[in-house]
Amino acid sequence: MNYAECLDYLADLGCELRGVKFDLATIRRLLDSLGNPHLRYPTAIVAGTNGKGSTCAMLASILDCAGYRTGLYTSPHLVRVNERIRVGGREISDESFAESFTQVRDAADGLVASGDFPQRPSFFEFLTAAAFLHFARTRVDFAVLEVGMGGRLDATNVTEPRVAAITNVEMDHEQFLGTTRAAIAFEKSGVIRAGRPVISGSDHPEAMGVIRERSRELGADLLELPQAAAISNVRDDDGRFIFDLRLEESLFPDLAPALPGRFQIQNATTAVAAAGRLQQQGFKIPLESIAQGLRKVRWPGRLEAIHTHPLVVLDGAHNPAAAQALAVFVKEEYRGRRLRLVYASMRDKAIEEISEILFPLATEICLTEPLVGRAAAAEEILERARCLPERVFTEPDPVRALEAAISRSSEDDVILVTGSLFLVGAIERALREGKLSFGHAAASPELSTALRPA
Repeated sequence: MNYAECLDYLADLGCELRGVKFDLATIRRLLDSLGNPHLRYPTAIVAGTNGKGSTCAMLASILDCAGYRTGLYTSPHLVRVNERIRVGGREISDESFAESFTQVRDAADGLVASGDFPQRPSFFEFLTAAAFLHFARTRVDFAVLEVGMGGRLDATNVTEPRVAAITNVEMDHEQFLGTTRAAIAFEKSGVIRAGRPVISGSDHPEAMGVIRERSRELGADLLELPQAAAISNVRDDDGRFIFDLRLEESLFPDLAPALPGRFQIQNATTAVAAAGRLQQQGFKIPLESIAQGLRKVRWPGRLEAIHTHPLVVLDGAHNPAAAQALAVFVKEEYRGRRLRLVYASMRDKAIEEISEILFPLATEICLTEPLVGRAAAAEEILERARCLPERVFTEPDPVRALEAAISRSSEDDVILVTGSLFLVGAIERALREGKLSFGHAAASPELSTALRPA
């Protein structure tokens, strides 16, 4: 298959949550038929409700700076599926993607034809197998894996990681992972391996208890960051935070992650702790590589400023914990400035809670709807929202919604595009394709009539 045919095949498999399988048998059998490429290099795996993508990006950047050829597998993508599979910070090429994906497709077809598989693997299983295969083909020295959802039965959880990390445990994906923090923590603690180190950033007592128990059962070396990490001398550098970190016997002065937001201090601490545990296993990761990796890390769509006057910021906060972290950032960095929201959400997200956290910060909200089957219509958001500002508008097209918000803003205003990574992806795509105008004259005058809250 060529690249376009691969994308068509993926589209035919449906969305990422369609065909979610709560077992590892399919991915293991598929990888076995491919020669077990996932076992040809050491790995680290990162689970968690929020921050796992940023943490993975930081750890991969640290390893890159230490001289390791590092693979990085993350999800979801914002614009192109290639974003999920990177080596040395570079996305997989279209040709390499087609080569690996076609090999996975051929193996899967053979297993279906032989009766080993009752049906094709899922969207996520296909991509995970393709990533493992590409990493083996390009001879990476190390691979950093972001769990897609949960951990215990996620398709990424088939290696023997040298270190595992759990960034935090919050309420999200309850229909798949459970309705309590304990249940969700149980799923995420499935990435822990016997006798291997695990880093935990969770500070919720119920979740901490589950992670501790699982670590004890497996004899895993558990490092709990809320107790072990001492953070001091925190400085705000225009939304990016510089800090000193003391972790056990090591001191890391003047760490300066390139990613904005106070919450990135925790993600950076997790990445540094994981790098430290790899050092103990013989990986050569100098202090300067840790500092440099944090300074050089890039992770689009998370507090990403794409325009300055007015300031337009993209952030995919899609659950209450992420919304709370975003709200803290807004209050700290944009105090005294008028804020507009361009907001969208998937139907299965906690719109009620998120609206209470984010909506009071805005003087005006434009509700929009990405072209995704799971997206909530503006009317549903209005019905479910517990808090609304004085002015609420609707514009189904995300690009036109942002252009309309720009047209209504002064140069000193802030426009925050948030609520869903699918919304962020739609804006990123328009930006790359030159289909987003920041000129006021280009903004659509047909913005829907204001809806006053009941």
